[in-house]
Amino acid sequence: MREGLEEPSIGAARRLAADADRVIVKAGTNSLTDADSNLDDEKLDKLVDDIEDLLKRDKEVILVSSGSIGAGTGRIEQSSGTVEESQALSTVGQSLLMHRYTESFDRYDRKVAQLLLTQHDLENPERFTNLRNTIETLLDWGVVPIINENDAVATEEIRIGDNDMLSAATTMGVDADLLVTLTDVGGVYTGNPKDDDDAERIEAVGTNYDEVQEIISETTTDGFGGIQTKVEGARDVSEHGIPAYIAKSTEPDVLEKIATAKPVGTIFVPINGVSDD
Repeated sequence: MREGLEEPSIGAARRLAADADRVIVKAGTNSLTDADSNLDDEKLDKLVDDIEDLLKRDKEVILVSSGSIGAGTGRIEQSSGTVEESQALSTVGQSLLMHRYTESFDRYDRKVAQLLLTQHDLENPERFTNLRNTIETLLDWGVVPIINENDAVATEEIRIGDNDMLSAATTMGVDADLLVTLTDVGGVYTGNPKDDDDAERIEAVGTNYDEVQEIISETTTDGFGGIQTKVEGARDVSEHGIPAYIAKSTEPDVLEKIATAKPVGTIFVPINGVSDD
């Protein structure tokens, strides 16, 4: 479904995304853990392999990674029934998550850095200026910044699963050229592909956004960190003239396909900044 969208505008958006110099990649918890909430080495290494493809193309990559609470849950086999338990689990999982990222990026002799943020860091001008300066310095050094919410203190973020909006805000705040949200489904669909065999992938979202939102509202019951926040974050970015993708983390060479303007996932066509030439 792409009513109201012309093929040239979709192609132009894909080319704009392929030409991006600075890319934000957001990986969700299900893209990093198994059914028992243990960190999945194969999934994590695959994510790093995909990011390495972008780095070899001389692109700058900033990774926004969920997974600390999930990793903590699997690590100590403790469920998160309360906010306090979720906060504690995040402290267990975050160290494990960064340890695995360090090991995986070491395969390519890449260094990584951890940045734990709250909404206050994004809203306070002085704090955000400091954050941006730190990120710019890390990128100048060839270090991959890995951003996560500071779940140990940010109770609101734990409740609403806001890494999707965090990645969108970071994309706009550090002048990135592309946002890629990797999840456990292949993009935005006309229904829930996990239980609806007739659900069809929506190739592109632009002037058909209201229709897409209506479909999501009717077919989705998970309001916490689900597809709604991913779509909202991608839309926010596209309204600033930046292309965004929602794609499946297990798709072979998913980031390479984006970097070569091949169809994959769902692309959000920028509201401005893309011509049909």
